[in-house]
Amino acid sequence: MKKIFLAFILLSITASTYAQNNGEDDLGAWYMLFTNNRVSEKLSIHAEVQYRNYEFADNFNQLLLRTALNYHISDKAMASFGYGFISTDPTFEDPNGEENISEHRIYQQFVLRNSVGKLKFSHRYRLEQRFIDNPLSGNDTQHRARYFLRLTYPLSDKWFLTAYDEVFINLQNEFFGQNRLYGALGYNISKNLSTQVGYLKNDFRVDTFDRFQIAFFLKTDLRKKKKEDS
Repeated sequence: MKKIFLAFILLSITASTYAQNNGEDDLGAWYMLFTNNRVSEKLSIHAEVQYRNYEFADNFNQLLLRTALNYHISDKAMASFGYGFISTDPTFEDPNGEENISEHRIYQQFVLRNSVGKLKFSHRYRLEQRFIDNPLSGNDTQHRARYFLRLTYPLSDKWFLTAYDEVFINLQNEFFGQNRLYGALGYNISKNLSTQVGYLKNDFRVDTFDRFQIAFFLKTDLRKKKKEDS
């Protein structure tokens, strides 16, 4: 009985140490800027920067830079082809001499939008080809599919509520990758600039991480300048 009790204590300490080391018990933060730049009636350019920490204001986790060319099929449908660069520190604690994992990512996506009354829906279907350089395990190529569903409800002309769920599906090895559940309060600063402050629960196969998020969304329209110059 004593051996079982000691084994249980040892297992609890080990699990606690692991949770602390991977940052699962800490509230991390994602700071994000998304831009959409309309260049013609059918084309726009997307660009974004995301800076992610294991802890609220410290302990770097990931830098994500992404861009895409969007083709606007209609006001409710859009297709995109894009590229992303991602630098990731995979460990909560920083060993001396550790090198980050770098990833070059190509992706294709299709977005559909619709509404029911005041409630707006956005569906995003994305395929990714990931070229990963891990200093410890070498180069690897992976493929992934993602489905994203967002709901947005206006509270007034300025304030709104938004929520989304996104599931990640691996197209090799283990099927389930991760799931992200998000809710936020948004504010329209102007016609072309808005911000969201929210909370994300990021579930992986084993771990679950809680993340505070603050994001800014900026829209520009180069078509207006062309009209003014003509």
